[in-house]
Amino acid sequence: MTDEVHSDQAITAAKVASKKKMAGENTGTQQPKGEESRLSLLMRRFVYRFLRLIARMLCVLWFRIRVDGRHHVPSQGGGMLLSTHQSGLDPILVGLACNRNLNFLARSTLFKNPAFSFFLKIVDSIEIDRERGGLSGLREMLSRLRSGKVVLLFPEGTRTQDGSIGIVKPGFFPIAKRSDVPLIPVAIVGAFECMPKGSKWIFPKPIAVVFGKPIPPEDYRNWTEEQAVRAVAGSLGDLYQRGKNSIEGMY
Repeated sequence: MTDEVHSDQAITAAKVASKKKMAGENTGTQQPKGEESRLSLLMRRFVYRFLRLIARMLCVLWFRIRVDGRHHVPSQGGGMLLSTHQSGLDPILVGLACNRNLNFLARSTLFKNPAFSFFLKIVDSIEIDRERGGLSGLREMLSRLRSGKVVLLFPEGTRTQDGSIGIVKPGFFPIAKRSDVPLIPVAIVGAFECMPKGSKWIFPKPIAVVFGKPIPPEDYRNWTEEQAVRAVAGSLGDLYQRGKNSIEGMY
């Protein structure tokens, strides 16, 4: 009887020791992961800001870039930047013009290059797989908007052929309504002349980036797609003209 009691006590002690060991191991493995995640986030933020600083200096020297209305980008909370699309430089131009870190959309094929994939992840790009409908990317974009991030979109869907503003498509609106964030129109002027579609050269000509007054969700919540497109297109047109006026005479 005594041997059985001792045996039961030994088994119980072994189980307790095993649980403590497992808890210690779990704690030991989870904490470094948390620290690693925080370090990774801090590193991405540092690299993003460093790249933005370099881009600002280069664009001031090469393009004599002018930025107007930067204060319209909210200092905190989610937001959707709706920009005209003039060239392959546009994500960089809007990114350097903002004081907040932006989230960019990038097609999945760009992630196939390891070096470029690393860069895209550093600048918080969202992978969009067009061949599969891009649903996972859209869900990720919605998640980031709801968590207080600012996402850059080009509602024309493609780069301009002649420098003018193309037709604004309504694809941004369902996501905007579900995320309930302000819409901030942005017009880029001059980038087409610096790097037309298909060009491999970047010419030193003046560029303006103009931010417009945000459209709050309480204003557009009950709009139709047609009303949203009309409002955004009208705002982009006004901003484009303002940017054009600001760089006239600089050529």
